[in-house]
Amino acid sequence: MRNWFLPIALSFALSAHAAPPRRVEIAYEVVRDGSTVVEVTGRLEHDGRHYRLEESWKGKGAYALRGEATRLSRGAVSADGLHPAEFEDRRPGRDARRVAFDSAHATPALQQQDRLSFIWNFAFVPPRAEAAVRVADGKGVATHVYVPAGRERIRVPAGEFDALKLVKKKERPDDRGAEIWLAADRSYLPVRILVTEKDGTRLDQVAVRIAVR
Repeated sequence: MRNWFLPIALSFALSAHAAPPRRVEIAYEVVRDGSTVVEVTGRLEHDGRHYRLEESWKGKGAYALRGEATRLSRGAVSADGLHPAEFEDRRPGRDARRVAFDSAHATPALQQQDRLSFIWNFAFVPPRAEAAVRVADGKGVATHVYVPAGRERIRVPAGEFDALKLVKKKERPDDRGAEIWLAADRSYLPVRILVTEKDGTRLDQVAVRIAVR
């Protein structure tokens, strides 16, 4: 019974999903080998038609020498999710990377995302089944496939949440892994992102504060 009940339950729960708050800020810590190496602040503003996303990264300890990085994404909000128009990635010591997207909404949202928008797109339209996402970063375009892996009760510094877990599908066993937890009881906001590098290094990005305005 469990095998067929879970997809039905998820589909029913997600069908009544509302968009995230119009203004929300999430502060994260990125933990590597038990130590906080980066502080991240993500900000979302939207009016139901247009959105703006901003993310800033600041290194801690030895990583502070690398300076601060920022990402910006803006575009439109549609029934099938976010449609980026522009993306910018600024990091110390290199030229900014920019992407200009086709603004036509005829392209499905999942087929036209950037490195910042695709995670927040899941908050607007949580996937009911396997989702293939085309992600551009100013250097190229890659397709990532995420699979819903059920609900988990997780605890992060920002609180305890009933979360929908998404797992990145690997083409090869040694590919970089990724898992995302969306807080179902907080508008499916991303509260934890775990990246496992090819060498086994784990970068655990956890929410420490959520502010709704």
